[in-house]
Amino acid sequence: MTDHRQWHEANRLSWNAATVAHNSHKGDQAAFFHKGGSTLYPEDIDLLGDVAGRDLLHLQCNAGQDSLSVARLGAHVTGVDISDEAIDFAQSLSAESGITAQFERADLFDWFDEARRAERTFDIVFSSYGTICWLSDIDRWACGIADVLRPGGRFSFIEFHPFALTFDEKWQPHYSYFNAGPISEAGVTDYVGASGEALARDGFEAGVQDFANPHPSFEFAWGIGDVVSALVRAGLTIDRLVEYPHVNGWRAFETMRDLGEGRFAPPDTMPRLPLMYGIAAHR
Repeated sequence: MTDHRQWHEANRLSWNAATVAHNSHKGDQAAFFHKGGSTLYPEDIDLLGDVAGRDLLHLQCNAGQDSLSVARLGAHVTGVDISDEAIDFAQSLSAESGITAQFERADLFDWFDEARRAERTFDIVFSSYGTICWLSDIDRWACGIADVLRPGGRFSFIEFHPFALTFDEKWQPHYSYFNAGPISEAGVTDYVGASGEALARDGFEAGVQDFANPHPSFEFAWGIGDVVSALVRAGLTIDRLVEYPHVNGWRAFETMRDLGEGRFAPPDTMPRLPLMYGIAAHR
C-alpha cells in the first residue's frame, strides 16, 4: 500500500470505533428528524446558499446527520465517507427518518477517481467540520472537488481554524501550524461525549463511558494558505473567505464558554481567536 492508503486505512478503523461511541450519546435520531430537527448551523446555511433542487455532494459526511439536514432543504444529496460504521448508520437513519439521500463508503481519493471515470458531476460540493485533517494530500482533494463540479457549480466549506488546532486541550501551543507529515494520535476521541448537548441536539444520553479507541489515527495540518492555494490551483474561484471567533458543536478546549445553541468560545480571560473558517468558491 502507498502511504496515504496506510494512513487512511488506520483512520477508517479508528472512525469505525469512535462512531459507535458518538451515536450512543444521541438518542433516537430518527425521531429528532421526524420532529423537524436539523443539525446545520447558521454559518453552514449561509455558505451553502440555495440548495433546493440541486445535486449536492457531501464529502466526509460521517454518520449522515448534516447530509439529511441538507436534503431536508430540498437538495438531492450524495454523502461519501471512509467509515463503514458511519455509512451504515447514515443509510439506516435515512430510511428511518424518511429523508432521502444516497450514501457511499469509500476512501475519498478512490471515490474521486471512480467519479471521474463515471463522469459523475454535481451542482454543489459541501464539506463540513473536521474533514481535511484526515486527508494526506490537499491538492488531490481540491482537484477532486473541481473535477466533480459542473461549470458554475459551487463549493461550500466550513472547517475548524488551523490556528486554533495548534493548541492542546489546555490552550497550550503543541502542534505545528505547518504540515510536516502525519501527526500520530491515539485515535479518534469521543468528542461528542465531551461536547454534550452541542452535538446531541435531541437530548444528551450517557451512552458509552470512558471510551478509549483501540485504533490509532493520523492527522495532517493544513493551513489556510494551503487550502486556498490548492483550490485556486485546481481552477476554482474563491468568492468568500470568512473567519469566526467561536466554534460550532465541539467543546475543543478546557474552560470554553458555552454561548448557547451549540457554540463555544474561549474564556473571557483570553483574547478573541479565530476558531473556524469558511470558504465559498465556484468553478
